[in-house]
Amino acid sequence: MDGVGQSEVSSRIFTIPNVLSFIRLALVPVFLVLIIVGADFAALIVLVISSVTDYFDGVIARRFQQVSRLGQLLDPAADRLFIFAALVGLSVRDIIPWWLVVVIVGRDFMLAAVGIILANHGYGPLPVHHLGKVATFSLLYALPILMLGEAFREISWITNPIGWAFALWGAFLYWWAGVIYIAETARVVRIPPMMTATPSDTLGG
Repeated sequence: MDGVGQSEVSSRIFTIPNVLSFIRLALVPVFLVLIIVGADFAALIVLVISSVTDYFDGVIARRFQQVSRLGQLLDPAADRLFIFAALVGLSVRDIIPWWLVVVIVGRDFMLAAVGIILANHGYGPLPVHHLGKVATFSLLYALPILMLGEAFREISWITNPIGWAFALWGAFLYWWAGVIYIAETARVVRIPPMMTATPSDTLGG
């Protein structure tokens, strides 16, 4: 939703993009159950449906001026929940190690703590860093690729190395972006509020 001015962001709840985001969120537990029971092909279909709704969510929001504050929260939340569901499901089946779950989820807990610190100093969430976007992109590709190898074992010889490359690189970038968020938080909380016009002016860019 880049390029949309702050004045164009509404507080509406029931918009088409938000409904699509609610559908994505409702698919998360379905996705998790399918992975745990080993229905990898069905889980991949659910993931494709989620990706399609995610695409149309963004297109409709921008084209028809339906960008909302709720939508800006729901969209990344759905991405993280799908990643979390895939991590937990694949770990339960011993396809990926639990340490990878701890590494990725631990970073999100760290960011939650950063958000609390910012809120206590009168600031909103930090802008999403491009490294964070690349990390999320890598993880969103890594886990389905690993699942693809489980659904079609004859291609696992190529999907597993590719999936693990995306997973490890994504985890590294996830924490690299996290360190940047910590550094930026440390910078802004040292700036007296009266020195800035608004929190968004301080955190933007």
